Amino acid sequence: MIADVENRSVAPKGYKGLGMEGAVARWYARQTAKDLVEFKNTAQRLASHIKPGSCVLEIAPGPGYLAIEVAKLVRCRMVGADISRTFVRIANENGEKAGLDIAFEEGDAAALQYPMNAFDFIFCRAAFKNFSQPLAALNEIHRVLKPGCDAVIIDLRKDFSAQDLSGYLQGKGAVNAALIKFIFNTMLKKRAYTQEAIAQLASQSQFRHGDLRMDAIGFELWLHKPR
Repeated sequence: MIADVENRSVAPKGYKGLGMEGAVARWYARQTAKDLVEFKNTAQRLASHIKPGSCVLEIAPGPGYLAIEVAKLVRCRMVGADISRTFVRIANENGEKAGLDIAFEEGDAAALQYPMNAFDFIFCRAAFKNFSQPLAALNEIHRVLKPGCDAVIIDLRKDFSAQDLSGYLQGKGAVNAALIKFIFNTMLKKRAYTQEAIAQLASQSQFRHGDLRMDAIGFELWLHKPR
């Protein structure tokens, strides 16, 4: 479990949490489509926490690839909420192509439109670092999650090494790898969380604590809402 940390207030991030739109969103969708194996592997791990018939929410699903892979594995009611109109449109198109009934909708992580205790499982991948109101987002996850159920935040860790990043970029092509490396080392690393910072957020949220698991370039923060 995350160790107790000093109870400092969490200030909103300095940039606006606007979603990617238009050409930038379409470029992102094309690039991440190449990571299908990674989406499938992540979906396999998440599916083991989801019972058939569950109502599941992905926050900031982007093009919808992970939600689609999870829905293929588990007969659940899948919902995705993203602030980007372009991503919502792309995700719905991808869901239709996959023959799946997934409700991808516009939504703000800090002010979700869903009722209290609506979901059996919630996940958010590669987006939490971009939220301008991260504590509000965690509290909204807590609000819409059913008692006795779990949520997980999967994202980039701030202290990833150049070697680990190079390993992640293998097979992505020289031009795309160079561009992704630039984005990681500038925008994404600046926004990413240290272990202490994400632990602090968890401790100040309605969850109060969580289970933090680290890997080479990222982390998973598992959160549980008691009954």
